[in-house]
Amino acid sequence: MSTSRDATAYDLDELRTAVLSERGGEVDESIPQLAEADEDFCAIALALPDGTVHASEQARVRFSVQSAVKPFLFALALVDTDGAAMDRVGIEPTGEAFDAIKLESGTGRPPNPMVNAGALLTASLVHGDDVAARKERITAGLSAFAGRALEVDSDIARDEHLLGDRNHALAHLMRAEGTLGLTADDAVDAYAHACAMLVDAEALAVMGATLALGGRNPVTGEQVVPAGVARDVVSVMATCGVYDGSGRWMRAVGVPAKSSVSGAIVLSAPGRLGAAVVSPPLDEQGTSVRGHIVSTRLSDDLGLHSFASPAGGSHVSVR
Repeated sequence: MSTSRDATAYDLDELRTAVLSERGGEVDESIPQLAEADEDFCAIALALPDGTVHASEQARVRFSVQSAVKPFLFALALVDTDGAAMDRVGIEPTGEAFDAIKLESGTGRPPNPMVNAGALLTASLVHGDDVAARKERITAGLSAFAGRALEVDSDIARDEHLLGDRNHALAHLMRAEGTLGLTADDAVDAYAHACAMLVDAEALAVMGATLALGGRNPVTGEQVVPAGVARDVVSVMATCGVYDGSGRWMRAVGVPAKSSVSGAIVLSAPGRLGAAVVSPPLDEQGTSVRGHIVSTRLSDDLGLHSFASPAGGSHVSVR
C-alpha cells in the first residue's frame, strides 16, 4: 500500500484530539508574541506528491515560522551563491543549544545552518543589493516553497530584531572572524524578517514536501530549487534539525525535520511527503512536546522512518 493512500485515509483530527491532553512543556518567552501563544493550539498537515494536502482542525491558523525557516534559508543561499554557501557554513551537529555563542575553531564558520549563527549567515548570503532587497528575495523564495504568497508580521520582526541580543552577539563575533560580509545589524534584520514570516500548518507542510520531492513544489509544479540543493538541505536537517536532540529524533521518528520555538515542526520524508505539526509548548530542547508525539505516530503509522527495513526484507544478489 502506498504512503499516499495511507496518508489520505489517515484521520488527522483523531490524532490531534488524542494529543491535546498532553500538558507537558512551556511556551517560549523570548518575544511577547510567543509568550502569549495559545497552549491549546495544535494543527497537523500532510502534503503529498500529487499536490493534495490533508489537514486537521486549526491547520489554517497562522503563526510565525521562526526557526523552521532555517532549511529554506539554507536552500536559498545555496542557490544564490551557486553552491558556495556550502563553504561558508559547516554541516556538523553541535550537541549544543540553538543559540550557543560558538563558531568552528580555526575557520570562524558557524557549525551548521540549523543553529542561529548559521541562519544569520545564510540569510546574509541570499541575493540583494541591500537589506530591503534581501528581504524581498527571502519573502519571494519562501512563498515559492509554500506555493502561495506569504506575509511578514512586522511587529514580530521588529521584536526579533530589537530583542535578539544573542543573535547580535553571534553576528558581531562572525564579523570579528571575517565570516560575515554584512553589518551585524543588517544580518540580524534579515534573519528576523525570515523568522517573522507567517505560515499555517498547510503551507509549512507544502514547504517540507518541496524539499522532500527534490525541490519541486507538489501544489504549483514549480521547481523551486535544484534537486541537488534539496538533497543537501534535507541531509543537514536529518543530522542537525532538532539541535542537541537530533540523534534521539532520528532514532525515534526517522524523518528529517526542523523544529521551531513557535512550536512548529516541518518534516521532509524524501520522496514520500512533507508534514507540519504545530503546538507551542516546548521541551527542554526547544521542540514541541505534542509535535514530537505526533511526528512519532505519523512515522510509525505511515512507515516513514528512513532506516526501517522494508516489510518482508529485501533480497539482493551479488555476483
